[in-house]
Amino acid sequence: EDVVRAQVALESWWYQTATGDPTSDLAACHPLLRGESSTCPESVGLGQVRFAYHSVAFAHDNAIASSAYNVDYTYSFWRSCYDGSMTWVRDVEGGSSYAAGDTWACVGLWYSGRWLTPPARSYIDAVQQNLSSRVWETSDFLAG
Repeated sequence: EDVVRAQVALESWWYQTATGDPTSDLAACHPLLRGESSTCPESVGLGQVRFAYHSVAFAHDNAIASSAYNVDYTYSFWRSCYDGSMTWVRDVEGGSSYAAGDTWACVGLWYSGRWLTPPARSYIDAVQQNLSSRVWETSDFLAG
C-alpha cells in the first residue's frame, strides 16, 4: 500500500483533478480535456492515466472524474506486469529481461512504457524517495 501512496503522491499529489503531459496533439487527449487552447493534457487523475496509451481506460467519459476507476486501472496495469502477462514488453527497449515478480520494474514501466531504461529508473528512484520519506505524511503534503 505504501508503494501505491508513494507513486500517487508523485503523479498527482492525490488530486483526481490533476492533469499532466501537455501536448499540442489534440488527438492524444480525451475529447473532454480538449479546451479552447492549442494544448491539452494527455494524462489525468491520481495515477495519471495517459489517454494516448490507455484510451481503453476512458471508455466512459465519467472515468476522468472517478478516482476509484483511475486507481483501479493504474494498478491493474501493475498487476498484469507483475504477473508476467505483458509479453509485449519483451519487444521494447530493455524488455529482453522482462519477467514476472519485479515490483519496481513494473512501477518504472507504468511511467516509461519500457523495462528498466534510464527514464524508468529515474522514475523508480523518485517513487522510492517518496516511499522513504513517507511524503504523504508530511505537513507540505497535507497542506496540499
